[in-house]
Amino acid sequence: MTQTGLPNVAVSRNLCRVMTSALCVYDITTGETQDILRTDRHIEAPNWTPDNAALIVNADGRLYRVPFDAPALDEIDTGFATQINNDHGVSPDGATLAICDKTHTEGSCIYTLPVGGGAPQRVTKQVPSWFHGWSPDGARMAYAAVRDGTFCICTCASDGSDEQRLTQGFDHTDGPDYTPDGAWIWFNGEERGTSNLYRMRPDGSDLEQMTDDATVDWFPHPSPNGRDLVYLAYPEGTTGHPGGLSVELRLMGLTGGPSRLARTLFGGQGTINVPSWAPEGDRFAFVHYGEHQA
Repeated sequence: MTQTGLPNVAVSRNLCRVMTSALCVYDITTGETQDILRTDRHIEAPNWTPDNAALIVNADGRLYRVPFDAPALDEIDTGFATQINNDHGVSPDGATLAICDKTHTEGSCIYTLPVGGGAPQRVTKQVPSWFHGWSPDGARMAYAAVRDGTFCICTCASDGSDEQRLTQGFDHTDGPDYTPDGAWIWFNGEERGTSNLYRMRPDGSDLEQMTDDATVDWFPHPSPNGRDLVYLAYPEGTTGHPGGLSVELRLMGLTGGPSRLARTLFGGQGTINVPSWAPEGDRFAFVHYGEHQA
């Protein structure tokens, strides 16, 4: 889920400190990080397009395409939707973009539009709903929602029909994402004040807890090649998924087991909220934050 409208300028002792966003790509084979774009704007939540041509990010209620061959923030036409948050993603066939916006609703609502831009079509009948992942065949989407006053994981058909609530009994759930074979949905679930990673079948059965350590774990994303999972690990005792902290990006296998550190960085909210793997599954995109004096 999202927090928008974050300030990007702070003034201290007569110095102007401008917050910067760095859009980066991490190579899991070499362990190297490549900077794609640095900007004074607060950008969040990269998606990697299936054609391997660009990343998609949000900023200030809008969506932007960042082409790899000429990195810049190219605005995507999203029609009336001008309060877009960081829960968005490209369909597996590369034709459709799922977004979340609250311009016409009291809470976050899921819409779809052509990936090149166009008029949004409403998907979820109930709000709030926060998109997180497409099923591998593009027929369904998984999302976090509040239903009957409770945070839960739901799925629905891509046209919004057949909503199914999958989780019960958690204090909070978020970040659902399908494995590439469609056999599992991973998500983060909070119980007794800490958040761990879980997986379940697409009908909500066979629930398994996959992490149980001191870190507060959020936003698991399985790689398209079925080998790895990247997730965001907050320091012990963190509440929710704030920004502005020293956090870790960690990797683990899709069957569980020990995780390994990929990167430590300054970020959190906005770093890796939604799926951001390259189509080959050997790299993923993320955002980290810093500041400089203007």
